[in-house]
Amino acid sequence: MGSSTMIDILGSMVIGSLLLFNLLSVYHSTSDSSFVYNNDYIIQKNLKEVCELLEYDFRKIAYCADATKIPNPAKAILTADSNRIIFLTDIQSDGILDTMKYYLGSTSELSGTPNPRDRKLHRVVNGKQPKGSNMGVTAFRLSYYNVQGDYLPFPIGVTGEIYTIQISVSVEDGAAVDERYVTAYWQQLRLAARNLRNR
Repeated sequence: MGSSTMIDILGSMVIGSLLLFNLLSVYHSTSDSSFVYNNDYIIQKNLKEVCELLEYDFRKIAYCADATKIPNPAKAILTADSNRIIFLTDIQSDGILDTMKYYLGSTSELSGTPNPRDRKLHRVVNGKQPKGSNMGVTAFRLSYYNVQGDYLPFPIGVTGEIYTIQISVSVEDGAAVDERYVTAYWQQLRLAARNLRNR
């Protein structure tokens, strides 16, 4: 009777260990999924905020409450590159002309995050960077098209030819789960500032 009790105890220990192992595996899987879904929600929210700001600012290219300050909207875009743009606008709608600049920084600016690809998307107004204006993104790409819808190759010599802009933005979370980063991508096809049409 002693040996059968010993076998029962060993069997119970093996079955208990297997159940505990399965329970820990389910817990680990659930916590990873929860982390990924939470990060995905945060990434989507951050991307939405970045895109809403980009759309708002870009639609105001060549706008000024005092129309005499921008007599020729074709000259409102000062610099146009694949990941940098400088243009004239009136941010506060107060008749005071502002210079807006967007550009993608280097990866070394966000070296404190585990993600080696994230960068700051800088939004600079009149040469001053307000606090909280730097957004972490992994890609920011601009493409420009003329009034006929033809792509304008770089370098763009005459920025007055720009009629519409295509904006592409990609955002990843700062930390990976199983060496994978949650990614969100947005593309605005042919955004046109109303004032660029007033030529």
